[in-house]
Amino acid sequence: MNRVVTIGADTASPLLARTPGYGTMRLTGEDFWGEPRDRAEALALLRQAVDLGVNFFDTADFYGPGVTNRLLAEALYPYSADLILATKVGGTRGADKSWQPYAQPAEVRRSVENNLKELRLEQLPLVHFGKAADSPGSYEAAFTTLLEMQQEGKILHLGLSNATLAQFQVARALGPVASVENLYSYAQRVTDPSSSYGFQGGELLPVCEQHRIVFIPFFSLQTSLPTAQQKLQGVAAAKGITVAQLNLAWLLHQSEWIFPIPGTTSLQHLQENIQAAAISLSPEELAFLG
Repeated sequence: MNRVVTIGADTASPLLARTPGYGTMRLTGEDFWGEPRDRAEALALLRQAVDLGVNFFDTADFYGPGVTNRLLAEALYPYSADLILATKVGGTRGADKSWQPYAQPAEVRRSVENNLKELRLEQLPLVHFGKAADSPGSYEAAFTTLLEMQQEGKILHLGLSNATLAQFQVARALGPVASVENLYSYAQRVTDPSSSYGFQGGELLPVCEQHRIVFIPFFSLQTSLPTAQQKLQGVAAAKGITVAQLNLAWLLHQSEWIFPIPGTTSLQHLQENIQAAAISLSPEELAFLG
């Protein structure tokens, strides 16, 4: 690992996260629901990630639901002093496995308390607030509740997930924002209008850079566009690395404030993802990739 990003760089209690982090969502069962296929293997992977130097884990109480939080606690508790568990609120899962908003003030408060309980923590290091229901004032009300819980000592840093520029501006007017977690990859850099989930893209990256805010891309290994895939395959083959590694290396060359959190259920892929942080790309390779 050759990069450390500072979350909450302008605060009294910054968090130092080693690149890359690890996204836990894929450790759940099919459709991100239920227990993993092999629970012992999932626990071993989390412990191995720490042994390999990973100290940032992205999770949520609606992954599973509750599965990834409990896996992290079982695998890693008591936590090392430098371990960062980043969770998110603003969503829930229906009994039919649907993804539903859960962003009213009372709901985000319950979600924070649930994350604290499942992770066995007295304070959450980083909480990302996801997209609220589209009712007037809902975003302000929910984020204000999270700021109150931060003042209560239950949250150290607050971030945003799947945020628009307008939502970012609303949140910044209310209180500090330490990170933004949005869809971003080599093949997907702007808001995806075709997504039923309304995923926001990388429009906020330059704003985050301006304000020294960490930008955390999710779905960062997406390479569905044929032309993009062909370019990646060509450069990866010439360098003797995988396409996934090249994706991560490309991301890390875009900004010092980008912090990828690729998820995997494979130890080999975990090792490859970590090794990608040390891959250098020449100006010519970056220009070819575009």
